[in-house]
Amino acid sequence: MRLARAYGFAGFAILAVTAAVIAQPTVAPLPETAPAEAVPLDAAAAAELAGAKGGDATAGAAKAAACAACHGLDGNATDPTLYPRLAGQSERYIARQLSLFKSGERVNAIMQPFAMTLSAQDMRDIGAHYAQQKGGAGVADDAAITTADSPYKGMKFYQVGEKLYRSGDAARGVPACMACHGPSGAGNPGPAYPRVAGQQSWFVARRLQEYRAGTTTEKDRALFDVMSAVAKPLTDEEIQALSSYLQGLHDRRDEAPAGQVAAGAQAPAAGG
Repeated sequence: MRLARAYGFAGFAILAVTAAVIAQPTVAPLPETAPAEAVPLDAAAAAELAGAKGGDATAGAAKAAACAACHGLDGNATDPTLYPRLAGQSERYIARQLSLFKSGERVNAIMQPFAMTLSAQDMRDIGAHYAQQKGGAGVADDAAITTADSPYKGMKFYQVGEKLYRSGDAARGVPACMACHGPSGAGNPGPAYPRVAGQQSWFVARRLQEYRAGTTTEKDRALFDVMSAVAKPLTDEEIQALSSYLQGLHDRRDEAPAGQVAAGAQAPAAGG
């Protein structure tokens, strides 16, 4: 598992949302994590999902047709600057997020109309389809950190992210991300830990900023609070670096798009 190095896409809605934001030091919370009370749409959505059987990927491929315009039928997003990557994502994770949209616990004007038409079985089937797709990857920021007062001055952005992902920071109570998301970012089995490898950097940054803010409209905060505790100590610089590292994380270097690898090799070193 290696990482293609070059400058990544500029600047989440993970999955669960399709609003776009550049990965920058500070951004406003996404609508579904704003402090406003969630609007109840379908209170039975979560209960129905719990009773649904495992997804059928073949059936899910047909049901995912409506998703393809934004996320691509293969789950690798038609526009990586606007939509998160779903390819290779956990079936359970995708189904749960769709259920949250349908219930109104996640408020998103784009996703909710689609989710409202889905049954619990549809959600599992769509999740199964995307879980079988091959996840791609972008590229990570190879530029050196030059900020004078940064504790990481001289390191490359992706190296800071790699350090946090693999080792965490015990002194500040930040666990290694791979403890839950796996060495390759595919998500460890068991609880529905999401795949994070290859995810768009702006999407990851946006989500980490929301976790750090600690505000959600989800009724069951258990999973959210786990990530909120992890993200709380992270600085803007660390979020940016970790997001960049994950964007370039994939199982094998030769799976990165050849054009991106070549461009990264030829790009001059960034100066600031």
